[in-house]
Amino acid sequence: MIVDLHNHTPLCNHAEGKIDEYILEAVKAGTKVFGFADHAPMDFDPKYRMSFEEMSCYEADVLDAKKRYKDQIKILLGYEVDYLEGHMDKRVLNADVDYLIGSVHFIDEWGFDNPEFIGQYEHEDIDEIWKKYFLAIEKMAKTKLFDIVGHLDLIKVFKFMPNKDIVEIAKNALLAIKEADMTLEINVAGYRKPIGEAYPSKELLQAAFKLGIPITFCSDAHKPEQVNLYNDQVIKLARDVGYNECAYYENRERKFLKF
Repeated sequence: MIVDLHNHTPLCNHAEGKIDEYILEAVKAGTKVFGFADHAPMDFDPKYRMSFEEMSCYEADVLDAKKRYKDQIKILLGYEVDYLEGHMDKRVLNADVDYLIGSVHFIDEWGFDNPEFIGQYEHEDIDEIWKKYFLAIEKMAKTKLFDIVGHLDLIKVFKFMPNKDIVEIAKNALLAIKEADMTLEINVAGYRKPIGEAYPSKELLQAAFKLGIPITFCSDAHKPEQVNLYNDQVIKLARDVGYNECAYYENRERKFLKF
């Protein structure tokens, strides 16, 4: 990937490897811009994220790597922030970073993408779950607090698909993303999950393209060996839809590279 903006570190408590190992994999792959966007702290679900006390260490480590590798690759600093009403913190939202990824991992505080809680699906109406999920994405976009939308259709992770048209379900969320001038990531983590495809699906990406929503790429790597996996598939996906440039951010300002 020429740009790869969503990658993790062991500080999130569910990733492996050293920062340098991720960067060296990106350099080997020919990546021009590589970003760390580890799970930001919040007062909910602490098991799967860094603590507030670890923010300074995380930021210092990434900025140190940025200096050390400046002649080989551009390193960027970000956070993946969970949009969960009542649990977002100004220490994260006002952090001095290059970008913030806004993601939805919870529906009514249910971690729907966590295998630990997959049993909850048995008690839910799948169409209603999808509606609630994309309503949360819509609300997240309308805050205008974030630069990038994380894994747009993460709700499909375990292959519980709705009966209703997905583009119709996501329509208002996509309109809110466009209105907020956010970038949509094409995230390869879905290839490593039961759904077996990127986030978002081709049909949602086509809808985003029609609205003029820009894209970026990401490995969403939780291990160094996951960096740049499925590069060929996502580049082809983006080009087939009509995209030929991808975004990245420096100091919250969007820039583009052709691919």
